[in-house]
Amino acid sequence: MLYPLNSADKLGFTDVKSLISAHCLSEMGREMVAKIQVMNNGELIRKFLSQAAEFKTILQHDSALPINQLFDIKVLANKARIEGTFLTEDEFYRVQASLTTVYAVIAYFNEREGQYPNLEALFEHLPIEKAILKKIDLVIDAKGKIRPNASRELQEITSGIAKAEQEARRKIDQIFKAAGSSGWTADGSLTIRDGRLCIPLLAENKRKLKGFIHDESASGQTVYMEPEEVFALNNKVRDLEFERRREIVKILTTLTDELRPYVPLLLSYHGLLTKLDFVRAKALFAIDIEGELPQLSNDATIKLINARHPLLYLSFKKEHKTVVPLNVQIDEGTRVVVVSGPNAGGKSVCMKTVGLLQMMVQAGLLIPADESSTVGVFRQLFVDIGDDQSIESDLSTYSAHLSKMKHFVENANGKTLILIDEFGTGTDPQFGGPIAEAVLESLNHKKVKGMVTTHYSNLKIFASNTDGLENASMLFDNQQMKPMYMLEVGKPGSSYAFEIAQKIGLPQNVLNLAKNKISIGQKKVDTLLVDLEREKKEIFDTKLQLDKQQRRVNTLLTENEQLKKYLEENQNALIRDAKQQAKSIILDANRLVENTISEIKSNQADKEKTKELRENLNKAAQKNTVKTAEAAKPVVDEEIKIGDWVKLTDSDTTGQVMEIVKDNVILAIGELRTVVKKKRVQKVSKKEVPKEMRRSNLSNTSDVANFSPEIDVRGMRGEEALYAIEKVLDRAIMMGFGNLKVLHGKGDGILRKLIRGYLKKYEQVSHMEDEHLDRGGDGITYVYLK
Repeated sequence: MLYPLNSADKLGFTDVKSLISAHCLSEMGREMVAKIQVMNNGELIRKFLSQAAEFKTILQHDSALPINQLFDIKVLANKARIEGTFLTEDEFYRVQASLTTVYAVIAYFNEREGQYPNLEALFEHLPIEKAILKKIDLVIDAKGKIRPNASRELQEITSGIAKAEQEARRKIDQIFKAAGSSGWTADGSLTIRDGRLCIPLLAENKRKLKGFIHDESASGQTVYMEPEEVFALNNKVRDLEFERRREIVKILTTLTDELRPYVPLLLSYHGLLTKLDFVRAKALFAIDIEGELPQLSNDATIKLINARHPLLYLSFKKEHKTVVPLNVQIDEGTRVVVVSGPNAGGKSVCMKTVGLLQMMVQAGLLIPADESSTVGVFRQLFVDIGDDQSIESDLSTYSAHLSKMKHFVENANGKTLILIDEFGTGTDPQFGGPIAEAVLESLNHKKVKGMVTTHYSNLKIFASNTDGLENASMLFDNQQMKPMYMLEVGKPGSSYAFEIAQKIGLPQNVLNLAKNKISIGQKKVDTLLVDLEREKKEIFDTKLQLDKQQRRVNTLLTENEQLKKYLEENQNALIRDAKQQAKSIILDANRLVENTISEIKSNQADKEKTKELRENLNKAAQKNTVKTAEAAKPVVDEEIKIGDWVKLTDSDTTGQVMEIVKDNVILAIGELRTVVKKKRVQKVSKKEVPKEMRRSNLSNTSDVANFSPEIDVRGMRGEEALYAIEKVLDRAIMMGFGNLKVLHGKGDGILRKLIRGYLKKYEQVSHMEDEHLDRGGDGITYVYLK
């Protein structure tokens, strides 16, 4: 699978295993971590990855799994298997604690049945024999000590020991008190010698009291005597203790005999605890590196999105730096990526990231990459990194490289992933380059997949003209002469040898001499690469600007359509209300006219009565005229407040006041925001606003309340960060916020410079400044708006 055998060390996989091992609670868990191997069984890989992902979910979003202490009960089970042996009190305590943990774990998952299927499979069909635990609980207490009432005989013996000890203590206290009254004792109190309670006597009085002398002081003036009466009682206690020990052994032997039939089950429980400790350690490591479960493919393919080298990520995390994410794809169309670029530009780290993450996935470990990444399964992983020269094997650096190339060419196939660092180096470039090209061509014919790094121009040209091979370069800021650590697929990169040498300070005459010694063709190629990179950056900046303008055009078109829709809805609503009101007035008028005619007829056209009725009719007409005028006239209120509904005086557009700034008001018209002069609006009653608009504005008002002019773009790619900032900036400007806070991190300052250069193009941006040093310094930019 792996060639050579030290590939795991070269790629950092051994270090990853060490970090996982540190999270284990038990030795058996650490032993299992040490056995982690790269697998090529897709189903097995999928199962191990899913287990780690489920345990990560438990650690982050569920109650804690009850596995705080784990013991190696496999050794105890094997000991109990032998006839005539017995487990000690402490050993039974470890079995007891382990069984309690197992049953608690099974109960935990039973409560969440179906939620973690891959972890549940670890104890599927595993029986729960609580009878074992009950038998142990009858003998061993919660502190791991044997219970005084474990048997009737033990209880009687324990009681006898307590009575004998009490009698011996009472007796020696009497003797000590009497001897003290007689002046026979030395200064001090009762003391222990050889495990027996003794009286300190003056040496000249030792014959005045019968007993056994256990010790004397350094000066010889004090002896420590156990009185004769107490001696017999203490011997009785000692005999009872021996008898108690024999009874305890008898009880433990009986309990071990009862446990012996369950030894296979204990071994199964041991396996469950070991696997849980193992998966838990993998999940904790995944949390440390922000590991995710990628999409798995049965094909030999790789598509990494926002991938990071786990060891580099942890190292940078301690220093509060960020790792530039890697995006790369290796498939049937792009089988081998040929990476070029300047020294110390990140070529080797890029390649090691691909190799290490591939090994981690095929070992069942979550990786620090976007969950939309796709990782396939390779049957072989061939690695050529570093100097493997050997004095014992009489191998030079180049010979060691060639021996690996021989193995690669002979054994590689379409299911092989190759990783070659500094391809072709170690010998005369005039010959090393063509040999490397021939090896690469042979590997390409075998449909192998992988990544190689090189400085050789012939390999760059070969990759650009060959199907299945793809050039890529590590980006380099040729203005500041600093690497950007970003992989760009599609074109080779310059080594920037002369530029870097000039920046370091190599004398100009030496540089000129060197330039004259290289061929014209090579000089043209390198110059062309530098020019291409510069043009690429200009095109990239132009693309960003065009994308920004296109998004703004799309936004304006959407706003126009929405505004048109609201205008139509308002117009239709007003016409509908006017028609309804006119209909009501006509009905009232008709009813009044009919009543008037009826009254005139009933009074036989009396002049006075007719005059009175005519006046009432005129009053009603005037009243309806005023009512119609008032209905048509909007409510006027000179003092407009936030939250009021207003209408533009020169149109039927209705909106809600979100903010008042001097002589201007900011209106919310549905999802739109606009600024108008106060004199162009007049207040209207809420009833005149259509319900649909009120509901829309209510939700949008909530959006304004919840909006925060702050964005965190740490870990994002440059283009992704700019797009996210643009959206927040547009909303901040539209809602009238005075500033915007951008968290981009410190790192090498590449992202900060990119963001600030981009924001300077906005005419609405007044100026920018760093956060206070105590609160983040130049890792945070405050953008002040006009």
